[in-house]
Amino acid sequence: MNLIEITDINAPELDVFARVSDSALYNYYKPEPGIFLAESGNVILRALEAGYEPISMLVETSRIEVEAGPVFECIEKLWGKEKLDSIPVYTAKKEVVINLTGYALVRGLWMILRRRPDVTVEDFCQDKRRITVLFDVVNPTNVGAIIRCAAALGMDGALLTAASVDPFTRRSARVSMGTVFQMPWAKATREESESLNLIKTLQKNGFKTVAMALTEDSTSVDNDEIRANEKLAVIMGTEGTGLPKEVIAACDYRVMIPMYHGVDSLNVAAASAISFWELMK
Repeated sequence: MNLIEITDINAPELDVFARVSDSALYNYYKPEPGIFLAESGNVILRALEAGYEPISMLVETSRIEVEAGPVFECIEKLWGKEKLDSIPVYTAKKEVVINLTGYALVRGLWMILRRRPDVTVEDFCQDKRRITVLFDVVNPTNVGAIIRCAAALGMDGALLTAASVDPFTRRSARVSMGTVFQMPWAKATREESESLNLIKTLQKNGFKTVAMALTEDSTSVDNDEIRANEKLAVIMGTEGTGLPKEVIAACDYRVMIPMYHGVDSLNVAAASAISFWELMK
C-alpha cells in the first residue's frame, strides 16, 4: 500500500479532506464527474460496494490495521491489488488529524471518491414506480434520514431540487448510514427545478404527485385510492415552511398524517417514514 505519513497539516494534498467545501468538491475535475468525501469505515465500505471509485484516503495511525483493514480488503477485492497500491493513504496521529479538520469528533477514516455522471430528471424517472421528491430540503441531517427511510421502506429513488442539500455531503451520507450510495437519487438542475417544472415533468412521466401538506382538502395518508396508482411521487417540503403553495396546488393529491394532542406537524424525516410505509402498502 502507498502509506504516506503526514507531519505538515498544511500540505496541499490534504486540502480535499478539510479545506475544500462539499460544494466545491462537487465541481472538481469538471466537466468530468466531481468527487466527494466519505467518513467512517461503514460509510466508506457502502460507497465502495456501490461501485464508487476510490481516489485517496486519510487514516488515523491507530486505526490502520483494525478499522481501515476491511476498507483495504474491499478495494483489493473490487478493484485489484494494483489499484490498492496506487491510492495515496495519508496517515497521521489523532492529534494531527484533529488540528487538520478543526474539530475533535473525527471518525478516523476519510476517503475521497469519484462521483458518477449526473442524470436528467427525465432519465431518472424511467423504470420507477415510487419515488420521493425533496423540495428545497436544506438540512443535511434530514436529507440523509429521508433517503435512509426511503431505502429501508422500499421506495425506488429520491429526486432533489437544485436548492436541496447534496446527499453526498459528509453529514448526509453519515446520517443515512451510507444508503445514499445504495439508493438511486438525482438532483435536478436549476432549470428543471424552476417554478412548477419538476411537478410537470413528473406528471408527464406518468407519476401522480402527492404533496405532504396540511390543507383543507388534505386526505389521510392511508388512502387506498392513492395507493392504487401505478406511479407515485411523494413531495416533501423543507423543515418549518413546508412546500410552496403553488407546488401544493399543482399536485394531484394533498396528504396529511393524522395527529393528536394538538400536534400539527412532525419532523420531515419522521413524516417521510410514515408516508412511505403507508403508501407502499
